[in-house]
Amino acid sequence: MQHAQESSAEPPSARRGTEADDQITVSSRTEGPGRFVVEVGGEVDMLTSPRLRAAVLEHLAAEGAELIVLALDGVSFLGTSGLAVLIEVREAAHAAGVELRLACTGRRVLRPLSIAGLVPLFDIHDTVEKALEDT
Repeated sequence: MQHAQESSAEPPSARRGTEADDQITVSSRTEGPGRFVVEVGGEVDMLTSPRLRAAVLEHLAAEGAELIVLALDGVSFLGTSGLAVLIEVREAAHAAGVELRLACTGRRVLRPLSIAGLVPLFDIHDTVEKALEDT
């Protein structure tokens, strides 16, 4: 009778615990009083979109928040959950009286927005610098 040998490698469940964190990066910086840039990279899908949502909502709740720019050129995949989060944070920004702008030229973001008919809902700029300019 043969016995199964135990492996010293991590079980699959342990490896999956950090999978979502490895698929997205979200960082933010302040660009003056009440002005924030949230840079997003990687995949925005149903596993990772809550992290994007939390980052944006945190800045919306900041004292004196006036403008949030989402820098999306580092996004490699934007799924339907990511689109839903963009709509959600747009509505939350509007309700809070905070302007939300997107900085993006990448097809991986603009195409899903276009296919879903969402481009007209957002103030989209080519660069973060242009998005930060007063209009």
